[in-house]
Formats: sequence, C-alpha cells, structure tokens
Amino acid sequence: MPKKKTTTLFEDSLAELERLVSQLEQGDISLEESLKSFERGVNLTRTCQKALQEAEQKVQILIEKNGTQTLEPFTDE
Repeated sequence: MPKKKTTTLFEDSLAELERLVSQLEQGDISLEESLKSFERGVNLTRTCQKALQEAEQKVQILIEKNGTQTLEPFTDE
C-alpha cells in the first residue's frame, strides 16, 4: 500500500508542478502570486526528487546479490 501512496504523491506533485510552470510561463499573474507559485514549485520539486531517490534506492537493493551489484537485462514482457 505505501508504494501506491508514494506513486500517487509523485504523480500528483508532478502534475501540479507542470500546472504551475505553465501558469508562470503565461505571465498573467501578479508578482506576489508568481513568487508564491515559485515557492510552491520548489517544494514540489523537492518532493519529486525525494520520491525518485527512494525509488532509486529500492532498485539498487533489488538488483544487489551476494553483496555485489549486478546488472539485470531488461525485458519488456
């Protein structure tokens, strides 16, 4: 269940970040609103980076065998 929560958090954060970037690029909001949006975007970026780092750590753990890391071939099945 935590996997789904983390995935949802990442996806929701990324979607909100994309909306904020689009809004900032349009330039139709005040400076104060732009600063608030930018601050929110920084926080969302940190949330996404943390989720990606956690996923990378899980991948590293999953591919580690006998104390050494091995590359596993990717198959699209």
